[in-house]
Amino acid sequence: MIFELTNQLRVSNINEGISWYEQLFQKQPDFIPHEGFVEWEMVTGSWLQIAEGVPSKESGPLRLGVTNIEAQRSRVMKDLGVEEFEIHSREEVPVKWGTFLDPWGNSIGFYEYLDKKEEKDRIDTVFNRG
Repeated sequence: MIFELTNQLRVSNINEGISWYEQLFQKQPDFIPHEGFVEWEMVTGSWLQIAEGVPSKESGPLRLGVTNIEAQRSRVMKDLGVEEFEIHSREEVPVKWGTFLDPWGNSIGFYEYLDKKEEKDRIDTVFNRG
């Protein structure tokens, strides 16, 4: 039985990485077990680890569900200096999505459900509100 998920990205400078990801997630790390390593619990049972080390090129993307992809794109461009990125959609895909790079070359993305009822149902399920 799988009951949690952890993903790890590497950054060449942990202090710069912490600062950048704090701004991206708009919160401080949830767990700092030792030097050079931090973790955020994104949603219950889903963790992102940032570790100091050599970034893995062409890994990912790590995609994050959001309720307004255009607003999030504007925020990360303004607050984090992310280059403008295209938002994609396809008729057969129930989300629109966009991908960008962090300063270390890690591929990060956002996605937004097109069907807002489905989005609400997913949010309620994730946060046990349904």
